[in-house]
Amino acid sequence: MATTKILIIGGTGFLGKFMVEASAKAGHSTFALVRESSLSDPIKSSIIQKFNALGVNVVLGDIHDHKSLVRAIKQVDVVICVVNHLQINDQYKLIYAIKEAGNVKRFFPSEFGHDVDRTHALDEGKNLFDTKAQIRRTIEAQGIPHTYVVANSFIGHYLPTWSDLGPITGLIDSTVILGDGKAKAVLNTEKDIATYTIRSVDDPRTLNKILYIKPPANIISYNDLVSLWEKKHSKNLKRVYVPEVQVLKYIEESSFPFNMAMSICHAAYVKGDHTNYEIEPSFGVEASELYPDIKYTTLEEFFNHNDSCTPFYLNRFILVNGVQNFY
Repeated sequence: MATTKILIIGGTGFLGKFMVEASAKAGHSTFALVRESSLSDPIKSSIIQKFNALGVNVVLGDIHDHKSLVRAIKQVDVVICVVNHLQINDQYKLIYAIKEAGNVKRFFPSEFGHDVDRTHALDEGKNLFDTKAQIRRTIEAQGIPHTYVVANSFIGHYLPTWSDLGPITGLIDSTVILGDGKAKAVLNTEKDIATYTIRSVDDPRTLNKILYIKPPANIISYNDLVSLWEKKHSKNLKRVYVPEVQVLKYIEESSFPFNMAMSICHAAYVKGDHTNYEIEPSFGVEASELYPDIKYTTLEEFFNHNDSCTPFYLNRFILVNGVQNFY
C-alpha cells in the first residue's frame, strides 16, 4: 500500500524528534534532512541513531544549501518544517526550494504555537509572530498547498521538572501568576502535537486551513493548573499575582530574549490568546474533533505519570533571569 513521503526539516530539535517518530510509526516513508555536522554532535548523533532504528531515511543537506534542499524535496510529497524561532526567516529558502521542486502536495511551516494572525503579543513576541504571519502570506502568494498547525503551548516546555528548578531555588512553595490567572490557555504534549500533525497530512479537510490542537481537557486557566498540581501533591502554594501593568513594564524594560518570552506568556496567560476567538470553518478545524480516535494525554494524566513536573514555568523564567521584583 502506497504511503505518503514526508520530509522533516529540523528533525533533531525539540519538537522535531517527536514529528519524525510519529511519521515513521504511522507507516509513512519518512525523510529527515540532517546537516553533516550533526553526525558528530554527541546529542544529535544519538537522535539520528534512533531515526535509523525506525527506518527513517536520513538525508544529508542544509536549508542554506539550495541544491541539496531541492534534491531532498523532490523525493517527497509533504514537507514539515520544525526549525526553532531563530531560524524562522530561513523558511524563505525552503519556500523557494519547494516552488522550484514543484512536486509538494502539502507544506507545514514551523508554527506549532499561537495563531499568529490572532494575537495580542507585544514587543519581541509581536515581532516573532509578525514574521511567522509574513511567512504565511508568502506561502499563500506562491500558491503552495499548506496547513498551519496551532498547538499553543508545549507541556514539555511550560511544565518544568523539580530538577530544572531545584538547583536554582531549592524547594519552591510559591508560584507566579500573571494577571488574575483566569485566562484560559491550552497545553499539549509534544507527542500529541506530532501525532495530530502527521494524521492531517493527507486529510483534505485540513488543506489550506489552520489545524488547531485544542482538546477540551487541556484548556485550562493558570489558577486551575496550579490547583490541579496542589490536588495531586496535597500541598497548597502561595500564589503571587503580578498585575498586568507590572508585566508590561517588565516587557518594556527587558532585553531579548526575555522580553520575547514574557510577551508570549502575557499574550497567552493574560490576554487569553489561545482561546479568545472562535474557530470558523472558513479558516480552521480542530484536531480532536477531526480525529476522535486519537487518545490524547490530558493534563491530569500527565501529572499522574510525571510526579516531578510542576506548573512553574514562570518561576523558572523569572528566577533564572534574576527578576526578583515580581516577589
